[in-house]
Amino acid sequence: MSQEDLRVNDRIRISPVRLIDQHGEQIGIVATDEARDIAADAGLDLVEVAPNSRPPVCRIMDYGKYKYEQARKAKEAKKKQHTITVKEIKLRPKIEEHDYGFKMRHARRFLDDGDKVKFTLRFRGREMTHPELGERVLEKIKDDLGEDIVVESDIRREGRTMTMLVAPRT
Repeated sequence: MSQEDLRVNDRIRISPVRLIDQHGEQIGIVATDEARDIAADAGLDLVEVAPNSRPPVCRIMDYGKYKYEQARKAKEAKKKQHTITVKEIKLRPKIEEHDYGFKMRHARRFLDDGDKVKFTLRFRGREMTHPELGERVLEKIKDDLGEDIVVESDIRREGRTMTMLVAPRT
């Protein structure tokens, strides 16, 4: 449950509630007004932590501090996760050797960064009559990258393009 969904103090309408004090010990089932008074005497907030249980579970805590802690935890979790992006490399069936090497260096760099790479081979004009040239280029890419990759989507023809999606081996 996200912190926006939590009901605090006067927003808690259901009575009675199961009350847990600031030390984590269960007080028992009490009326909502009485629970609010206990929280106010302690100088803290009454927070509904489990609204779906019967009776709902409320806890006495400092709500501002709780929100801060949750935001900090979410920020830490976001730092640790790496979003995988798909980088696209466009090729031609009659690509020159230097251009091929240049594109392969980029592909290796993308794979080393942990990104997936989509190779798109585009045919022009009469090149469509020789799809084996495009397949040969994509097969050469597979051979050159070798054991470093996992082929997620093998060679696929879609109109005037041929695509292949590879991911780094983890």
